[in-house]
Amino acid sequence: MKKKPIILGIESSCDETAASIITENEQGKPIILSNIISSQVDVHKEFGGVVPELAARSHIEKIDLITKKAIDDSGIKMNDIDAIAATAGPGLIVCLSVGLSFGKTIASLLNKPFIAVNHLEGHALSPKLNSKLDYPYLLLLISGGHTQFLSVQGLGEYKRLGTTIDDAVGEAFDKTAKLLGIEFPGGPQIEIYAKKGDPYKYELPKPIFHKGGCNLSFAGLKTAVLKISKQIKTKQEKYDLAASFQRTIEEILLKKSKIAFKEFEKINNNNKNKFIVAGGVAANKKIRKILENLCEKENFEAIFPPVDLCGDNAAMIAMVGLEKFKLKQFSELDHPAKPRWPLDKDAIFLKGAGVRL
Repeated sequence: MKKKPIILGIESSCDETAASIITENEQGKPIILSNIISSQVDVHKEFGGVVPELAARSHIEKIDLITKKAIDDSGIKMNDIDAIAATAGPGLIVCLSVGLSFGKTIASLLNKPFIAVNHLEGHALSPKLNSKLDYPYLLLLISGGHTQFLSVQGLGEYKRLGTTIDDAVGEAFDKTAKLLGIEFPGGPQIEIYAKKGDPYKYELPKPIFHKGGCNLSFAGLKTAVLKISKQIKTKQEKYDLAASFQRTIEEILLKKSKIAFKEFEKINNNNKNKFIVAGGVAANKKIRKILENLCEKENFEAIFPPVDLCGDNAAMIAMVGLEKFKLKQFSELDHPAKPRWPLDKDAIFLKGAGVRL
C-alpha cells in the first residue's frame, strides 16, 4: 500500500503561533492528525491591538514547543513527515520570518521538501478540510486584514472580482468593539452585544453600496460609529449600536455577494455554483445565516470551514502544502517572507484616497 503523504504546517503571520499535521485517507480526503494554536491575547490585551515586536518575540518563545506538541499529538514520528509547509505571507514581516525560518530549518534538517504558503490561499482551501470541494468556486474571504471576492479556478489560479478599497471587514468589527469599550480581541463580541440591541436604532452609512461592482468600503462606517460612540451614555445604547453595526455589515455583504454571484457566472459556465466563505469573520453565525439564505435563493451552494478553522490556523497551511506536495510544487529554501502577497497577481491595487469606482 502506497504511503499517504504527511504534511507539517506552520503558521505565524500575525498573533497566533500554530502547527498542524495532516494526511489523507484512501479516498484522498484530508485528515487532521493534530492542530495546535497558541493565542497571544494576553500579550496584546493591554495595548488594544497586536504589537508586532511583542508578537514576534512570543512566536520565537513558543514555536518549537507548539510544533513538538503537534507532532506528539499526531502520533507520528518526526521522520514520517514528507514535507514542511510554512506561511510566507502576507502578514507582519517580523512574525512571518519566525515561522518561515523555523519551517525551512526543519525541512533542511530532515532533507524534506519545503513549501512556502500564501496565508490567503490557506483560507481559500480551508473548507477542503471538511468538504468535498471541486474547482471552480466563488470565494468570499473575510478576515481581520482582508475582504475580497475571488473566482478560484484551481490551485494557484485566482481572479479577483472585488475587494475593499480601505478597511477589511474584520478590522471594522475590531475597531467598533474597541470604541464600545470591549476588551481586545473584541470583534467576535460584537455579535453577542448585537443580540441584545435594536438593529434599527442607528442608521449607519453603507459606502459605495450602489456603485463599484462588488468592491467594498468600511472606513466611512467606522467613522460614523466613532461619532455616535462619543454620545453613548448607557449599556443599552452600546448594544443598539453593535446591533445597528452588525445589520449594516450584513446588508453590505448581502448586496455585494449578489453582484459577485453574477460576476462569477459570467466567467464560469457550470450548473454547480459553490460559494465559499472563509476567514475569521466567517465564524459570525448571523453572517453565515444570511449568506446561506442568499445562496438558497440564488442557486449557489454555501460552504463554510468549521468555526474552529475560520481564524488563523496551521491546518489550512498544511492543506495547501498537501495539495502542492501532490503536484510536486516545492519552494526553494531562500523563499522570502512577503508582507504583501495578493492571490491574484494581476489585480489592480485598490487602496486609499482617489480610487475611482
